[in-house]
Amino acid sequence: MLQTPSGGAGQGAVATDSGLMSIGAVLTALRDEFPDITISKIRFLESEGLVEPRRTPAGYRKFSVHDVERLGEVLRMQRDHYLPLKVIREHLDAVERGEAVALPRVGRQRDGEAGPEPAESPTVARIGRDELLATAGIEEQELKEWESYGLLTPLPDGAYDAEAVTVASLVVQLGRFGIEPRHLRVMKAAADREAGLVDQVVAPLKRHRNPQTRAHAEARTKELAGLAVKLHAALVQTALGVRLP
Repeated sequence: MLQTPSGGAGQGAVATDSGLMSIGAVLTALRDEFPDITISKIRFLESEGLVEPRRTPAGYRKFSVHDVERLGEVLRMQRDHYLPLKVIREHLDAVERGEAVALPRVGRQRDGEAGPEPAESPTVARIGRDELLATAGIEEQELKEWESYGLLTPLPDGAYDAEAVTVASLVVQLGRFGIEPRHLRVMKAAADREAGLVDQVVAPLKRHRNPQTRAHAEARTKELAGLAVKLHAALVQTALGVRLP
């Protein structure tokens, strides 16, 4: 449960007479769990329909406890499940209507999860540029830099595939340790070589006329990709002399 601050005056304080909170107070309430949260991101989430704060006659936003808890849910689903905002909004709206809905899955699996995704869990394949910027908490210039190093590549229509959310999140996390995007070019090059090796193995199956054989090629690609990722992780751990939990 989020802790809501109390006391104080002005825009950054809780409106104790009405039980509503200013955007500054919401920022304070969320920051312990989400240190990267900003007022700009809260405003962006509002513009995307994730939360609908009330407005004072002067135009100031006032958030209820329910609004703050919903924002927390949104941020958790972004952080833990790499879900686009459109999917998060639809999921939370369905929950509030009392519908029994499964949490959608997108991008890579979280640590400790295995096996295929359940059939009832839809996969989201795309994310817009503005949403990617907001989710990663970065500016346009940073995204352009990442693209220049090949870390992220937009689709022809300017959107990104769902895995871009995972990549962006990891680039940001590595940056906190002083690892800059330019340092990650070697990882991108290694990933491209590994992908090329997998593609060589499955290419004959992909070219086959039989639809079942082509479907088998997709399954084989996923299996080989999983093995390649595990091998890469094991080699890095061995080189560093560490063992991850």
